[in-house]
Amino acid sequence: MKVAVAGANGTTGRLILQELAGAGHEAKAIIRNKEQASELEKLGAETVLADLEGGLSDAIRGCDAIIFAAGSGSKTGPDKTEAVDRDGAIKLMEEAEKQQVKRFIMLSSMGAGSPEKGPEELQHYLRMKGEADDRLESSRLHYTIVRPGALTNDEGTGKIKIGGQLGHGSIPRADVAKVMVQSLDLENANHKIFEILEGDQPVADALKSL
Repeated sequence: MKVAVAGANGTTGRLILQELAGAGHEAKAIIRNKEQASELEKLGAETVLADLEGGLSDAIRGCDAIIFAAGSGSKTGPDKTEAVDRDGAIKLMEEAEKQQVKRFIMLSSMGAGSPEKGPEELQHYLRMKGEADDRLESSRLHYTIVRPGALTNDEGTGKIKIGGQLGHGSIPRADVAKVMVQSLDLENANHKIFEILEGDQPVADALKSL
């Protein structure tokens, strides 16, 4: 499967590229700066220059699936959060619909379904994530929306906890990447929204239990 990855140069995005290569998929990393290309190509990815705030038609041409792992970052203002986390995601969905790229895996966030319950400083971010999720849910795409708890840089265990609403907790980015990539091939992950935390169930078994 040829998979376009938005946010490929981020910490989680790079782990997703590694997982894709390990699973035998072909990765197409969407990058904003050509300086990012060589490092990502070392991870086995083809690179394409595109901006989520600009044109995206070339970015996903020839792809079978999309993984959206882009984020504006915690140090940007609300305008950038809207432009990347919501509007950029929606533009990519619309381009996927135009090009009939059916499979779309969204890296969302725990709390995106009820942003008003989140910490005040995160509510705008969670609202934008939630609005992007809502648009994906109403699309014609075969979506999977993954909502992890707090992301850590701990070594992955390959084991998670999965469910509709899990409460607070954290999860290594490496395990999130594993969930995103393994969801690509699983029919029962289609049209599903779920939360994940670190846990004791192997990723493959957890996903099959959905």
